[in-house]
Amino acid sequence: MDAADGGLKARLVQVGVDLLAQEGIQALSLREIARQAGVSHGAPRRHFPTHLELLSAIAREGFLTLTATATRTVERTDLSARAKLGVLGGAYLDFARDNPGMFELMSRHDLLESNRLGLRETSLPLFALLVDLITEAGPPGGAPPRVVAGALWANLHGIAQLWRWGSLQLATGTDRADALLQAALDAHLGPAR
Repeated sequence: MDAADGGLKARLVQVGVDLLAQEGIQALSLREIARQAGVSHGAPRRHFPTHLELLSAIAREGFLTLTATATRTVERTDLSARAKLGVLGGAYLDFARDNPGMFELMSRHDLLESNRLGLRETSLPLFALLVDLITEAGPPGGAPPRVVAGALWANLHGIAQLWRWGSLQLATGTDRADALLQAALDAHLGPAR
């Protein structure tokens, strides 16, 4: 692959990321991405033989961005592990709110299951960060940190999704996602000391 080919591959992914942000997941057809990139509708197939592979490459960018953001948010050493989990949870909820199309794409089971372009492995550093912080925080009841991390992640994901739909605001009567985040941390780690 020459430099022009590598540039086209990166441009196709970036066009997909931009389309996702501007128009949502429904805009991510091979034809539309090619049109926006200024290439023939068959050109993306040189780098991404299937639509699933192109979607995986776009979702990979989302995981890399979210992981980098989450890592930066917890680098402060003056915070306890529990406080870092709160900051990490807030970053997750903010990402979902600010990037609804990307959040939806990253959550597609078919992409993760296919593992095109190592997408599952790209998502694991974020989960590992969560496990490390839960290990440091010391989950109550002796539950394995990976299990607690999985439950907390599912809870965060549910909060993010239900918040986007407006369901949680309606059901709880609160317009504060941070209150729900705190309740999730208390549920999984016990009350703050």
